[in-house]
Amino acid sequence: MKHSRSFALTCAQGGALAALFALLLLLGEASPAVAQRKEPPPSRAAVQFSYAPIVKRAAPAVVNVYARGRAVDQPARLTGELLFRDFFRDRFGMSRDRVQSALGSGVIVSPDGVIVTNTHVVKVGATSEIRVVLADRREFDARIVLQDEKTDIAILRIDGGDGKFPSLQFEDSDNLEVGDLVLAIGNPFGVGQTVTSGIVSALGRSEIGRADIQSYIQTDAAINPGNSGGALVDMSGRLIGINTAIYSGSGGSHGVGFAIPSNLVRLYVDSALSGKKIQRPWLGARLDAITREIAEGLRLNRAFGALVTRVHQGGPAAAAGIEPGDVITMVDGHEVLDARAVNYRLATRGIGQVVQVNVIRKGRAISLQLPLEAPPPIGVDDVRNFTGDHPFDGARIANLVPHVADELDLDETSGAVILSVRQGSVAERLNFRTGDIVVSVGDQPVTSVIELEKQLTRRPSLWRLLIKRGRQVVQLQIPG
Repeated sequence: MKHSRSFALTCAQGGALAALFALLLLLGEASPAVAQRKEPPPSRAAVQFSYAPIVKRAAPAVVNVYARGRAVDQPARLTGELLFRDFFRDRFGMSRDRVQSALGSGVIVSPDGVIVTNTHVVKVGATSEIRVVLADRREFDARIVLQDEKTDIAILRIDGGDGKFPSLQFEDSDNLEVGDLVLAIGNPFGVGQTVTSGIVSALGRSEIGRADIQSYIQTDAAINPGNSGGALVDMSGRLIGINTAIYSGSGGSHGVGFAIPSNLVRLYVDSALSGKKIQRPWLGARLDAITREIAEGLRLNRAFGALVTRVHQGGPAAAAGIEPGDVITMVDGHEVLDARAVNYRLATRGIGQVVQVNVIRKGRAISLQLPLEAPPPIGVDDVRNFTGDHPFDGARIANLVPHVADELDLDETSGAVILSVRQGSVAERLNFRTGDIVVSVGDQPVTSVIELEKQLTRRPSLWRLLIKRGRQVVQLQIPG
């Protein structure tokens, strides 16, 4: 009996071993060495995957942009914490003309020759000459219709042609997801039109650049100098962004490029086509970033969102019920990481809309309805266009009323701030910029545009000015 049982067990073991041996044989047939054996493709269709159809559709609408102009460069005598080498005045007797030129790319977005590019591509001097070259080698002059330095968006229009230019259609950039395939088309280093491929590496990059309404698309598609203003397209050949910047220590591509989302670009194109000035919605509140320390103090699980530090009575934020201390976390279902992301979401929704804003208030999540309104007009007594024999000739300067401070992202709520500078004016040659605050003239503080107007009636032999730009205060000494 024992012998029979031993024999049965041995047979069972033998069967198991046989099964194991057979399994090993099967695995051996699928071993890596065999699997990597080189074989021809099973069909021609299997090797026909290509971006060529997308490129054929999109590339004709991408142009090379050549800009050339003259500027006057002049060092200035400055003291203070920061030296702005580009403050100058031509009558110092030390000026010199220099020719500036720029090379970049652009995208035709309308058959009648409307082109989107970057402001830094076309702003090379007071008398810029712009030439665009199409993919089919046709060349045309172009003129600037609209440009915005803060967002780095410029709109051009081609002079001449038959009005039937190849163009790209906009895609909704909110539909993008990290990992989506994209193509970058432009003119890197001036070698001619070039196409590179990659993926969307990240979305909502708002810490890049100086724009306060920015939310960049990050991509690893190779972007190099000369690609600025070129197209970032999706797999349907539609425009999802305008390539504008790279992270690089050498000037070449390191796989970290940034594009302005199409939804923001479309606002500027629509404004250029309609001839209407772009008006961004006024929130009526001051927003700051959430640092790690602030997040811990507010008992947030991570540092994200925008902290409301000030709410103006009578503004849209107050009407929506937003309060100081609230943390804005979402706008219309889109998470916002900081104040710039909030401003971007509001700007791309447009005036007249009502958006849903999610906030955290004392640890409690609240949903509010925010009406998007235009900022109130500046009063007649709150703004002046300055002309005359003084450093601010050609500058438009306003009192720092709340909505002006909010629009320019300034903490100050009193004083006088430069709104714009006329091209070719003394103020432009001195490189005054939008957002510069006039702190004092001589020994007299400037508290309003009326006060500044009075002080500029003097004719000193030396103008001594204090100008605040960002967090820097600069003292200028300019001969009278």
